[in-house]
Amino acid sequence: MERVETKIKEYGHMDDNNSQVGYSFEREKNNMDNADNIDKKKVELVIIGGGSAGLAAAVSAYENGCRDILIMERDQELGGILLQCIHNGFGLHMFGEELSGPAYAEKWIRMLQETSITYKVNTMVTHLYADRTVEYVNQEEGYVQIQATAVVLAMGCRERTRGAIAIPGYRPSGVWTAGTAQRYLNMEGYMVGKRVFILGSGDIGMIMARRMTLEGAKVLGVAEVMPYSNGLPRNRKQCLEDFDIPLFLSHTVVDIQGKDRMTGLTIAQVDDKMQPISGTEQTFDADTLLLSVGLIPENGLSEEAEIQLHPRTRGAIVNECLETSVEGIFACGNVLHVHDLVDFVSNEGKKAGLYASRYIQGKLNQGETFRVDAGDGIGYVMPQKVLMDVPEDKIEFMFRVRNNCKNSTLQILGDGKVLKTIKKPHMAPAEMEKVTLKKEELMGIREQLLIKVCDPSINE
Repeated sequence: MERVETKIKEYGHMDDNNSQVGYSFEREKNNMDNADNIDKKKVELVIIGGGSAGLAAAVSAYENGCRDILIMERDQELGGILLQCIHNGFGLHMFGEELSGPAYAEKWIRMLQETSITYKVNTMVTHLYADRTVEYVNQEEGYVQIQATAVVLAMGCRERTRGAIAIPGYRPSGVWTAGTAQRYLNMEGYMVGKRVFILGSGDIGMIMARRMTLEGAKVLGVAEVMPYSNGLPRNRKQCLEDFDIPLFLSHTVVDIQGKDRMTGLTIAQVDDKMQPISGTEQTFDADTLLLSVGLIPENGLSEEAEIQLHPRTRGAIVNECLETSVEGIFACGNVLHVHDLVDFVSNEGKKAGLYASRYIQGKLNQGETFRVDAGDGIGYVMPQKVLMDVPEDKIEFMFRVRNNCKNSTLQILGDGKVLKTIKKPHMAPAEMEKVTLKKEELMGIREQLLIKVCDPSINE
């Protein structure tokens, strides 16, 4: 009895009828046990994520006849990561004009507002199941269950942190992921440091090098563990070279100094096995380190729904309709694989919305598939499966190479037979490559489509 009364004091109190008022573990357990008995709201299409992929998927589904659409976004407004990307360079492919991130998002939001599509912000999807049951919470409605006819995953991706790359040293303040620093600076108005070093030459890292310089910080350099830059060439030129910011290729951070606040760091050159080379160390007097060391698709919900994930992309395995291994659940954008340009994300979102609407209307082709594999020199290919009857007139395949290549030959094989050979003057891991195959080229394949690089000339 004493133990029960202690718990009552800790989590609630007794009313006049000796009933517990306040939080109850038993009541919470009963709520969870009875969750399956809750009347579920019915929605034709649920889109998880209100960024560039989710907005495009919703507009596309609406244009293709779906009217019962719900977008759920965990942030306080639609737009996703675009809202903190105040630099220009967005929209050239999609709208034929150069826009900032917020301006690009605004165009899609305006298109959305011209429809009857419903969206909820400040809404967190907590669970997704293979039967397309979606559970979410927000302040206005509390806990809600939805039964969707189809679901589009558009949750985006997250940044790799210091823990993922195991940099030695203490844990002082001043170590940020580049995206977090970007949000603090561009949306909250806070400078994160004055003497800055950046690890990783991805696009966000190079863009933040320029941004911090324009705000008055001294950017001491950018280190990249690979022998080539991992961002777009235009960003290397406009963000580093134009501002005389040094790029240290084949280098990484080997130590961070400081206890309460970072006071400096040491970088070293790495060998071909990515191990630091003794005697090549350089120390910098820096108070801030920004990490731009890769993005990971946000697939916690996908795993809960038992969707098969690709080991290389860490996104869902999909067919040409962007349908995952779970029927009726589609994926697009950076939750599927990390893109270079937001225009490509939106295009993929439009495709997901189209095929999701076809699924809802009972018009989506189903059947046996053949697999699509990455051969020599290729990191991954997307989609990873294609329907054998090839219902589309043509299919676009997106892929990345493993190394910088020049004057190479791309070879495409179907069940071991060469279908197409393409000369490529230059390919780089930082740039998404595309190849389109016609229906007649794919018909007859039963086992495997393979894309590979023949005799690449590696350009370090």
